[in-house]
Amino acid sequence: MGLPQPAFYIFKCEQSSPPGMPKPSCVNPHTQDIFQHLAQTLMQKGLIATVQPIRTSCMNRCNVGPIMLVEPGHVMYAGLTKEKINEIIDRHIIGGEVVQEYVIPAELWDAPITPADMMKQMGR
Repeated sequence: MGLPQPAFYIFKCEQSSPPGMPKPSCVNPHTQDIFQHLAQTLMQKGLIATVQPIRTSCMNRCNVGPIMLVEPGHVMYAGLTKEKINEIIDRHIIGGEVVQEYVIPAELWDAPITPADMMKQMGR
């Protein structure tokens, strides 16, 4: 039997804005240890083999950061804190229920457009 693939990938934005930039940041002095908290919590619960946390750069939703994307499902969580991450792990990752109150607003993260449809919109 092969090594099973992870059931979930959690992509946590670890991009910090350069000092003096007007754009908000997913990583600042108050939020810099959120990724570590995510990984440690998954380890403590014995889930690290089936839930893979991944550090990413910018996912273009900086104004509602810190954010993370849970796959499968394209679920983006915004305005993260350690407490929210604990709840997301318990309710979504373990319980199978998307935590709607922490999901990014639909106007910032609507349904995806297929590449074929995008090409039609662009007249190609």
